[in-house]
Amino acid sequence: MAEEVVLRFDDVKFEYIHKKPVLDEASFSVRKGAKITLMGQNGAGKSTIFGLIKKELSPQKGTISVSSGATIGTARQTIAREDLDLNVEQYFSKSFHEVPGNIKSLIAKALDAVNFSIPLDRKVGDLSGGQQARILLAYSLVENPDILLLDEPTNNLDKDGIDHLIGFLLTYDKTVLVISHDADFLNCFTEGVIYLDSFTHKTEMYVGDYYSVVEEISRRVEREQRQNAQMEKQIKDRKEKVNFFAHKGGKMRKLAAKMKEETEELEENKVDVRREDKTIRNFEIPMQDITGEIVSLKKIKIIKNHEPATKEINFSLRKKDRLLVTGPNGIGKSTLLRSLVSGKQEGQTILPGAKVGYYSQDFSNLDFEQTVFDSLMGCLADGLGEQEMRATAAGFLITGELMGQKIGALSEGQKGLLAFARLTLMQPSLLILDEPTNHINFRHLPVLAEAINKFPGTIMMVSHMPEFVAQIKFTDELDLGKF
Repeated sequence: MAEEVVLRFDDVKFEYIHKKPVLDEASFSVRKGAKITLMGQNGAGKSTIFGLIKKELSPQKGTISVSSGATIGTARQTIAREDLDLNVEQYFSKSFHEVPGNIKSLIAKALDAVNFSIPLDRKVGDLSGGQQARILLAYSLVENPDILLLDEPTNNLDKDGIDHLIGFLLTYDKTVLVISHDADFLNCFTEGVIYLDSFTHKTEMYVGDYYSVVEEISRRVEREQRQNAQMEKQIKDRKEKVNFFAHKGGKMRKLAAKMKEETEELEENKVDVRREDKTIRNFEIPMQDITGEIVSLKKIKIIKNHEPATKEINFSLRKKDRLLVTGPNGIGKSTLLRSLVSGKQEGQTILPGAKVGYYSQDFSNLDFEQTVFDSLMGCLADGLGEQEMRATAAGFLITGELMGQKIGALSEGQKGLLAFARLTLMQPSLLILDEPTNHINFRHLPVLAEAINKFPGTIMMVSHMPEFVAQIKFTDELDLGKF
């Protein structure tokens, strides 16, 4: 008996802009209960596939079939800005057409599944990034869906949170499709990969764990490149003979014509080699020329058992100082960075005149209505112009076709690369980085780590990715969990 297919794409074509397809003849099927990864570089169309499954988007061609009666739950990457003022109960209530009488019980059950407890009257926008990540996952589970769509579910989660999520997914008996750039996380439960080729806009289905599939794709690319190299040699030899015989006349000319046809057929038979995901270029973040005590921390706010408490400390950072801020989810790490940037917290100061490069984990410091072009031009350091801006942007894979788009239309990964392009162009003296690996393709991470490590100014960073942190030499650590 064949296993039941719960989701199928048949020759699906989708484009946001006419004649610029995101998907072209995309075809794949997912059986009931499967755990599948969507793989592809930033902007390849992974989130678009989720939108099509949920019928938020409609294909220009092809069909998308979901099993009759199958329900769909989605854990998005971030909480929508318009929902940040809702309390926890109000946020979960949005999941239902009619709010059931046992809503509190359903919320408690969903929160328990993600190992989280929170008063239902707490405002969603006041929660930490890690707490919001758990809320997003619980939201997707509250209706016990048949198909679970997870978009970067490990972002902002600490190790305990990720371990709990892996355990949950291994025992979850429903269908799961995951978008993530966390290779180790994916390899723990993935049994198949849908690969999106951002150049052909087609999909390929692979069976196996995540690392096996990555190796298989790499081997396939190598085989195709060798095959094409052999064909190139044959084509070159044939063309030389065609040119030689074409000038001889008689039977030789007929032979030349036949060989020309065979050469054209060889060229048509060349394999369209899938190009590996592009990696951003190596880059450096220039520093503003400034000296003195860049950051002074006399007081910080710690959050334990959902209650804030002010603690007195004595921390100061100067040029070349690098501070790693650590502690469990919800302790107040992102709150510390936000309050320092805002300048509104007593006992926390930044040297007047110091230029701050702030990478916000939710991109709240970006204007989503602004075009990419205007955003980049608006942060240029003195002496830089449009030419330097475009050259820098290209290194972050932000090309001409993206310049006119609004930031809100970019994928989360593209927003992350835009944020780093802005940091490079503004030439700050202080880098404040809140989960800078979130949403970023794993291929780019070594380049980002090297650039951060070479930055000659002051750094404050929060990150839950140990292998990324290990690549950067920190001079000090502030563990909020010890207060």
